[in-house]
Amino acid sequence: MHLVDHGCIRAIYNNFYPLGDGMYRCSQPSPAQLAKYRKKYGIRNVINLRGPHGYGSYALEKEACEKLGLILHDVKLYSRTPPEVEEVHAMDDLFRTLEGPALMHCKSGADRAGLGATLYRILHLGHRVEDAVAELSWKYGHFKQAKTGVLDFFFATYLVRNAAQPIDFLEWVDTEYNRESLQARFHDEGWASLIVDKVLHRE
Repeated sequence: MHLVDHGCIRAIYNNFYPLGDGMYRCSQPSPAQLAKYRKKYGIRNVINLRGPHGYGSYALEKEACEKLGLILHDVKLYSRTPPEVEEVHAMDDLFRTLEGPALMHCKSGADRAGLGATLYRILHLGHRVEDAVAELSWKYGHFKQAKTGVLDFFFATYLVRNAAQPIDFLEWVDTEYNRESLQARFHDEGWASLIVDKVLHRE
């Protein structure tokens, strides 16, 4: 967990921030951090946006949640491709049924946590998309100029369409959004992707 999955960095800085209405975002938490957040914030549910994986951090997280009485939700999101329609609805369904306080996380708390946090603010808190996309920011370690910028492009594409003629976000996702077309139109800046992929080893 500490060496291969970079847990030693997260032990010092967990990229932890509140989103509102009992939801928090962060990087991959350790068992000790889960215990801390349960005690301090009353966390009841944990949303793992990495999905089940083979690193020790997942096994330890699953074990810690069982010991602490936390409900673990495994929902795999991706940081370098636009979200699937089904993924957007899966997050919407989860937000509707989840009993807070809750914590959502990915590995570094930057990209997939940013996507999840943006969707949470739009779908659950009812925030405007142009305000919610602040969750995808360099403040959290998110790079718009890298391949991870496709997440920004996803929301920006909606904003352009909505500016031309207002349309509800989920309606746009269901009726007009074309994931393959959007991916094809996105171009990243190679140097930024090199930093994210090769230096920081983001997933």
